[in-house]
Amino acid sequence: MTPPNELRLLPWSGPGDKPCYLSTDDPDGYMSRLADSVEAVQLDTASALLVDASEAAYNQETSLDEMRCLVKELTGALRDIFRVATSRGHLRATSDSRETTY
Repeated sequence: MTPPNELRLLPWSGPGDKPCYLSTDDPDGYMSRLADSVEAVQLDTASALLVDASEAAYNQETSLDEMRCLVKELTGALRDIFRVATSRGHLRATSDSRETTY
């Protein structure tokens, strides 16, 4: 099993919006691949929302309700992307420390 300081933060939350972590020795295992897939979907969704937001910001006909809906969706996407960035930053720091030789 993965030591506690090397747990992977998963791209979804548990009950009560608590973070979920994965402990595994297999980065190509089912749960690791599932997490990678969910992260990819979250990144694609954020990218599409960024395009939508850019268009809406410059469209004078965008209604207040449409902007509120977009802000709500962007907030959720930003939360997801922040979690992905946090997880990947931790994974990178962990792998960098393993590669360091003394």
